[in-house]
Parts: sequence; C-alpha cells; structure tokens
Amino acid sequence: MQTVGLEDDITIRLNQDHTDLRLQCDVPSLSTDQTNLVIRAAAAVLQRCERTLGLDIALTKRIPMGAGLGGGSSDAAATIIGLNRLLSLGWSATEMAEVGQALGSDVPFFFFAPSAVVTGRGEHVSPIRMKGIRWIVLINPGFSVETKWAYQELSSKRAHVPRLSDQQAALDREREMSWEQIVQAAENDFETPVFAAHPDLRAIKHDLLSQGAEAALLSGSGATVFGVFRDEARAKHAGVHFQHKPRYRVFVVATASGPLIADP
Repeated sequence: MQTVGLEDDITIRLNQDHTDLRLQCDVPSLSTDQTNLVIRAAAAVLQRCERTLGLDIALTKRIPMGAGLGGGSSDAAATIIGLNRLLSLGWSATEMAEVGQALGSDVPFFFFAPSAVVTGRGEHVSPIRMKGIRWIVLINPGFSVETKWAYQELSSKRAHVPRLSDQQAALDREREMSWEQIVQAAENDFETPVFAAHPDLRAIKHDLLSQGAEAALLSGSGATVFGVFRDEARAKHAGVHFQHKPRYRVFVVATASGPLIADP
C-alpha cells in the first residue's frame, strides 16, 4: 500500500460550549452523523482515553468517495492522529493503529505510511522504503463500486484462491523495494468480476497502458483505475488524454507524499 499526493483536510477544534462530536463537510451527500468514520474515530479515541469533550470537526474532501482509494480510512486515521496531538495523549503509532483497526481494515496502514506491506485483515503492517518516486494517474469514472458486492462477486466467480507468484511472495520479506519490483508483482484479483460488470474500467486500464504506464490496475475494489508512470511529464500527458470524458475525475499525483505522522 502506498500513499499519494491526493489528500483531504481535517480541522479539529475543542469547543467548551457543548459535549458533542460535530462534523461539517463540504460534500453535502456525505453523512456527518454517527455512521461517519471521522465521528467514529473521534468517539473511539475519547472512549479509550476516558474523556468527554466537545469537538467541532471540519472535513474538506478531495479524495473521491467510494472510489477504492481509502479516503474514508485515511480520514479516520488523520482524526486519531489529530486528537493524539491535540489532547497530548502520547500514543505510539502501534497504539493508534489498535484504535484504527476496529474502524476498518485499511486504517492501520496510515499510521505507518507512506509505504508498507499489509497482510491479514489489515492488522499486520510492515513499513518499507521505496527507492525513488513514481507519478500516478488516477482515473475515477464518476461512479462507485460497492465493496460488499465486489467481494461477493469475487468469491462466487473463482473456484480457488490462486497462489502468490514468487515476486509477490517476496514482498513481505523486504524492507526496501524498487518500483520495478512492484510493477512486476502488480495484480488485482478484483479486476475479473469488476471489469465484467463495468467494461469502461477495463478500457481505462488499456488506455493508461497505451499512454505509457509501467503498470495499470483497478484500485482496491474500484471504481478508480490508476497508472504508474516513471516521470511527471508522461503522467501529465496521459492525464490530458482522459480529461475530455465528462464524468471522469482525473488526478496526476506523486507517490511518497509523506507520512501522516510528522514525528516518530
């Protein structure tokens, strides 16, 4: 798993005039009640540290929702990190990851970002150092793929779980990797069922490869498709290729955007 330079903003303020957790978001369609991962993360932190506080939280969204990009998970992690600082809790990354694990399987990764090998249900995170950077072109088609549906389709459409290749199996033994290793091992089992239901996503992948991407994959269970490029100029050129599509959201971003935690 790898962070890239596409980020939401979260601002957290203490408010002595109430004892509620209040969330505002610039995207009206996003629920801001107790079902939101940001609110759930804040509540989990306060429960663990046994404190009752009023919090005003503002969320500015840039990461598309339901896109297979971990936007909600990163927001939850950032909320935990922010409260750890704001309340001077002194929790380690491991302690924060324990809180995050109860919220979602992708959350623990962000406490060890920007690069890590993640196994199990997301609870086993091994930070790694990537040599060099790559530029990523993210193409979001303007619709989402329901994660539960994707897992059901994947389970019903394949007779067995394929064995990892030697290149893939070697990844969790490394502490430093090259992008060439990653490109060689790149694969996403969700592509078979998701592409069958959404042929446009297969076409996006083929277009990214034709534009010079070293690799192109569905991100998570979709619907975003990403291409990995060696340099910024080629990535930006590829991004322009997709901008004539009226529904598409196109992002050209660098890898290794830095960890969410500024200090160890």
